[in-house]
Amino acid sequence: MPSAKRAPHPIIEDVSRWLVQDEPVQEPEGFYEPEKKAQARHQTHPWWKVMCLTGVDYFSTLGYQPGIAALAAGALSPIATLVLVLVTLFGALPMYRRVAEQSPHGDGSISMLERLLTYWPGKFLVLTLIGFVATGFIITITLSAADAAAHITENPFMKPLVGGHEILVTLLLILLLGMVFIKGFKEAIGIAVVLVAVYLGLSAVVIGQSAAMIGAQPHVIGDWLGALQQGYASPLAVVGAALLVFPKLALGLSGFETGVVVMPLIKGDPGDTEAEPVGRIRNGKRLLTTAALLMSVFLIASSVVTTLLIPAPLFQPGGEANGRALAYLAHEHLGGLLGTAYDVSTIGILWFAGASAMAGLLNIVPRYLPRYGMAPEWSRVHRPLVLIFVLICVVVTLAFRANVDNQAAAYATGVLAMMTSAAVAVALSAARRRQRGRAWAFGVISAIFVYTSAVTVISNPQGLYIAALFIVLVLAVGISSRVSRSFELRVSSVQLDESAIRLLKASPIRPLRLVSHYPGRSSEEEYRKQEMRVRQMVHLPPEQPFIFLEVEVDDASEFTDVVEVTGFQVGAYGVLKATGSSVPNTIAAVMLHLRGKGAPPQVYMRWSEQSPLPLALDFVIGGRGDVPPLTREILRRAEPDRDRRPIVHVGG
Repeated sequence: MPSAKRAPHPIIEDVSRWLVQDEPVQEPEGFYEPEKKAQARHQTHPWWKVMCLTGVDYFSTLGYQPGIAALAAGALSPIATLVLVLVTLFGALPMYRRVAEQSPHGDGSISMLERLLTYWPGKFLVLTLIGFVATGFIITITLSAADAAAHITENPFMKPLVGGHEILVTLLLILLLGMVFIKGFKEAIGIAVVLVAVYLGLSAVVIGQSAAMIGAQPHVIGDWLGALQQGYASPLAVVGAALLVFPKLALGLSGFETGVVVMPLIKGDPGDTEAEPVGRIRNGKRLLTTAALLMSVFLIASSVVTTLLIPAPLFQPGGEANGRALAYLAHEHLGGLLGTAYDVSTIGILWFAGASAMAGLLNIVPRYLPRYGMAPEWSRVHRPLVLIFVLICVVVTLAFRANVDNQAAAYATGVLAMMTSAAVAVALSAARRRQRGRAWAFGVISAIFVYTSAVTVISNPQGLYIAALFIVLVLAVGISSRVSRSFELRVSSVQLDESAIRLLKASPIRPLRLVSHYPGRSSEEEYRKQEMRVRQMVHLPPEQPFIFLEVEVDDASEFTDVVEVTGFQVGAYGVLKATGSSVPNTIAAVMLHLRGKGAPPQVYMRWSEQSPLPLALDFVIGGRGDVPPLTREILRRAEPDRDRRPIVHVGG
């Protein structure tokens, strides 16, 4: 006698209910999410608040960017930083404003490339780019937490307590970040607003005081100009050297992709529609422009004051200004109290820099992987994803032992790969629309990012290896999930046109009988032969009518699809022609859709003559396969009640 099924433990039930209490959002057909569903999924906020969330990563680079520039370029640092700012304002900003126009629903630049390529090549390109996105975002979280932990453990007051425990402190910071996002986006945005306001305010004070000191000591400007004249023969040589050192400063461009990925969080106009969210696009552009202008001013100003006031040896590894140039000036010229306050604000924004990356991951992953069938449906839910990303960050932190320098290459590779793909997508999109001027302009920007990415990878290929590992993991998880979910009823809706409805009404006899027929063989003689085979197969008398059902596969790489059904007449035979991404799923969906209150519909098929393995691959890749057993299995899983389940007849 079979044992009774044990009920799950109450604690397990409570945890499961808590994890999935957010309603999964069903993705629509196409590339955008309906506005009402987006608003139900995430509460929207004013653009300047969302800017703070996406800007914690962008603005936090002030903590180390001036030191990186001084270490890489020496006296040339302000000129090299000016090149970075020019690329930001005239390259990255126009590019991402374009992305905001064309992908305002949180798809990011990836969706623009997805539209340019169809079928499986497009899907694998998207999965590869998601691998780079995951690299950039995950490493942003772990690197920022490790950097914040380093500031904590090196602080004179904290060193006696936590010195030597950088890994533990980093893990605690990552777990704390995860707890914030478990609570929700509203709390994360509130924290980000406070941190950004305090950090930028204190940075402005430090830079302003340092500028006043330069004004009181004008000889430092002369010393700097003299160093430039000694090192470079002409202004043209200065510009050339600044261009060559640009790739080492490119981390100052991070944050743009996150700005477009989290656009669903931005409050638009009351009249916004899913097809034309005009208010959201306008506010998204304001976010990008304001962040770029703010950061440009701070980057140039911080580079000038740190280069002119801090001796070059202090920027070297082990020096007091290494990785903390503005903090050094704060302690040196503002006293211990303000210096400590600046340290605390730097630690806070470095820790929360991972928040923009976490927000990006929580928006980008549910938009692609579930729609491709390459992740479970629960991956659309907020809390399980947060726990998974936190677990991945813990593993990465332990693998790198919370070392900032060891993660820098992977961080740069991920960020530059995202920006390069965005530049290429915008250039191709402009070319496709025959906007030649824009196509050439964005083509030049693409060349700059391709060059920067190539130099970065060649100089340190470790970042590419780590990104490749993430790509392999994304592909492995995605393909295994796609295979395991193949038997789901992968149809969002069935739509019958007027001719199909008339054909069905003309055949009121129940149960409704359908005969599967291969499309293309549409002569009346072919239908007559198929009719004879079916009637002989099941001994169906002539007075029992049936309708032929033909299925055409449009794009087998799509996981969820809308099945469109049209009807037509060939001599005495009625034919329903359905279009979907998979033959078995389409047949099952049509039968379930046509099911009335009486006897369920029946479908008649023939066994395939091919071997099982090629048929299995054809089902997963081409959407066909061994149709009869696959259709029956899909129906079995979709409808547990045998009395309500459509019937599949198979003959030789």
